[in-house]
Amino acid sequence: MDIDTKQVKNDTLPTEKPKNINQYKKWLEKQFDIQITNKIQNYYEHVLSKINNIFKKDPLWEELNKNLKEYHNEYRLSTGYHLFMNAENPEKPELLEKPFSSFLIKTYRKNILNNKNWPNSPKDGWILPDNWFSEIKDMVRTAYTVKYLDGVEFVVNKIKNLSEKYNLKIEVEYEAREEGYYAAHVCINRKFEIPKIDYDTKTVGAWVEIQITTQLQDVIKKLLHKYYEKRRKEVDRRYEKWQWDYTSNEFSTNYLGHILHYLEGVIMEIREKQKGESS
Repeated sequence: MDIDTKQVKNDTLPTEKPKNINQYKKWLEKQFDIQITNKIQNYYEHVLSKINNIFKKDPLWEELNKNLKEYHNEYRLSTGYHLFMNAENPEKPELLEKPFSSFLIKTYRKNILNNKNWPNSPKDGWILPDNWFSEIKDMVRTAYTVKYLDGVEFVVNKIKNLSEKYNLKIEVEYEAREEGYYAAHVCINRKFEIPKIDYDTKTVGAWVEIQITTQLQDVIKKLLHKYYEKRRKEVDRRYEKWQWDYTSNEFSTNYLGHILHYLEGVIMEIREKQKGESS
């Protein structure tokens, strides 16, 4: 199934955006002859399992986790503080696979909700089964949690060094969302041989996302998750400003995320002052 991601099957483009996932599925079928069936979902899950198992044996991933205690000790000698909660045996995080329902919502956001070129394709083309696995960067993902704010960049730099060693492309983004979410996202791109839906195989450049966040932000992320999921499915959010609805759960939870991020910065400032006074 080869689809031109810049074009559609039906040249008569709708002007009204699909308002929910069910309408989005109908739009995919009408415009691209793509039916979201159990077969599509099973194929997606099979490919993700394949990517996950391959990356588990990747030299970068193996060396990164092998070096966690070394990184912890290096950070402690440099700062006098612990990098990870478990100093003696830093935990190797689990590689998680994005559920198909969440993945489909993400393509809905990219194709429809956040598409500034609507009714035409987004700038880089439609996100469709032909390019799913090379365009979405967090289908397989994991996270490291550090104790302090400067530990985030410390771990990011360690991953950068390993990516250069193994000649892998990476992209780094320091997330700072209005919902109070703060974390670094390191996306690693490598070649994977995956099955096609017709049982042949192909090689794609797919991504694995590693998030690095602080202990406090990890707690906030769990609190934020259900509100963030709800809001990002909405078609028109321009007139729904949670910042003014002080009775909402979002107001207290989101601003708590911003406040904690500020406090983490204050902690770092105090640490730096103490370091200067003792030197």
